[in-house]
Amino acid sequence: MTVHAVGINHIAFEVTDLDAALAFYERFFEVRLRGRHKRMAWIDLGDQFIALSVVDQVSPDGGRHVGLVVDDKEALRAALTDAGFDVARSGSLRVRDPSGNQLEIVDYRDVQFSKTEAVLSSMGLLGLGKSDQARAEMRDKGLLAE
Repeated sequence: MTVHAVGINHIAFEVTDLDAALAFYERFFEVRLRGRHKRMAWIDLGDQFIALSVVDQVSPDGGRHVGLVVDDKEALRAALTDAGFDVARSGSLRVRDPSGNQLEIVDYRDVQFSKTEAVLSSMGLLGLGKSDQARAEMRDKGLLAE
């Protein structure tokens, strides 16, 4: 028997400085602190979360990365550029947090990933739509009821 993988509940990142990690995520993303202990913190991403766990040393990611969905990729690109981060001027957007965890930033409108209306509403994002390409991809996979 097999079970269905339904989605991702959380992602865990190792960090060397919890305060620096939290400052980075709070500076560039609208996140809510779910909880914090001396060596761990959790930040909500709607109905999912990121767990930050302190370790003595982190090896920066090579190709490994996490695709983080945002409501406006280009606004984030501009904010990162203004803050002095070396990011591509267009196309793919990748950035490392202070501990070297690599994030690939994708725009909600352009990917099949979707949130329920209730979750979007609770995040203040009700009405955030999908591009025609994303809608076609979702329709082709039976993920879109129209």
